[in-house]
Amino acid sequence: MSTENEGTAVPPAPSAPPVPVDAPTPSAPAAPEGSDRTAPLPPVPPSAPGAQEHTQEQQPTHAGSAPDASWPPPAMPSYSDSGAGGAGSGWGSSYQQQPAPKSGRGGLVAAILVAALVAGGLGGGLGYTLAKNNDDNTGSTTVSASTSGGDVKRDAGTVAGVAARALPSTVTIEAESTSGEGGTGTGFVFDTQGHIVTNNHVVADAVDGGKLTATFPNGKKYDAEVVGHAQGYDVAVIKLKNAPSDLKPLTLGDSDKVAVGDSTIAIGAPFGLSNTVTTGIISAKNRPVASSDGTSSNASYMSALQTDASINPGNSGGPLLDASGNVIGINSAIQSTGSGGLGGTSQSGSIGLGFAIPINQAKYVAQQLIKTGKPVYAKIGASVSLEDSSSGAKITEQGASGSAAVESGGPADKAGLKPGDVITKLDDHVIDSGPTLIGEIWTHKPGDQVTITYERDGKSHTVQLTLGARQGDS
Repeated sequence: MSTENEGTAVPPAPSAPPVPVDAPTPSAPAAPEGSDRTAPLPPVPPSAPGAQEHTQEQQPTHAGSAPDASWPPPAMPSYSDSGAGGAGSGWGSSYQQQPAPKSGRGGLVAAILVAALVAGGLGGGLGYTLAKNNDDNTGSTTVSASTSGGDVKRDAGTVAGVAARALPSTVTIEAESTSGEGGTGTGFVFDTQGHIVTNNHVVADAVDGGKLTATFPNGKKYDAEVVGHAQGYDVAVIKLKNAPSDLKPLTLGDSDKVAVGDSTIAIGAPFGLSNTVTTGIISAKNRPVASSDGTSSNASYMSALQTDASINPGNSGGPLLDASGNVIGINSAIQSTGSGGLGGTSQSGSIGLGFAIPINQAKYVAQQLIKTGKPVYAKIGASVSLEDSSSGAKITEQGASGSAAVESGGPADKAGLKPGDVITKLDDHVIDSGPTLIGEIWTHKPGDQVTITYERDGKSHTVQLTLGARQGDS
């Protein structure tokens, strides 16, 4: 089966697939609702952006609302980036997650196709309760030790110095649906107008008439509203009501210039423990990750920054900072351990495999959401298979719902691509599957020119292609 090629590639799935911390993903066909996003998914074979198919099943383990995803579906659909509707329309029933039991106001975590990533989404019921009680009793968290002589100072270049500057601009988000379900995640100040950037799956419960609040480390809480959300990117922007005039946006870095081994600092509310700071390094770049939010047949794709900083359910939407305190990514998913299949068990705690959306991509998405309220997705105008593969992203013989696999007059058509062609590279990035291709496409903007390498009849060809645009409702 095939799906629209707007997604990102998924890395080879480990023993347990990764799942987004708490972000919903683009809609997938016939996906059951009610599954926890934090539940780990079975490993997913790498694929190129476009369409990806899955054949294994995994059961979610994170409490909270997340898209269901049965891993894998009986037949994997193809993914076409030229279809109408939200990103990933055409994702189909290839990836479904079984509903997982909810635990009070547990956090949300999306299940990742490749490896079960339980990105730091909403905290578990017990953890959330303990954390909330602790916050109520002890007040805000600080990064300096209070002594009889005053606070102990730390140099600006230290982790404590970075935390002291970043914590005041990081918020704990609580989202609640009209039915009372919800969870906790994280976000950070994007501008002085009161816009907060976070994961789509963090605020999904509050999109349709639900309740949304953001609490700063000093204890001040504000009601908020969703300005726009993008399931495919797993990025959302909310705005504080009656926002204070002294907001200090976090400085955004350049995720393209991040190197493996660079120091990282993550801030979030793991299991409801607000204002938690953890450290690590960049473990890998351009890691293809596909995930489902567990509450619907939605999927999201990213070419992620991988970090070993401790990230757990509740960290979703929080900033991943460099050693200077600049935001280089948005924490979105983590790898979880456990067995796949119905009735399988898994652990959604940190094992040093966290994934963040590069800030260069997230910044572009956030700006579009603030400007129009809707996301814009780059596309090549072709459907690619989401099946497990290591050879590339294959353009399917037929698109979603019987449509043409290659959009007439679209970018792929103009470049001469045809059904059966296997895309193996996008610029200098190797494409090993449909999801990988989607992830790489979405790191670009509509109008960007890219070089596509593909195989046809055993021969390799290279062609330049100008990416098209598709506006999604989410």
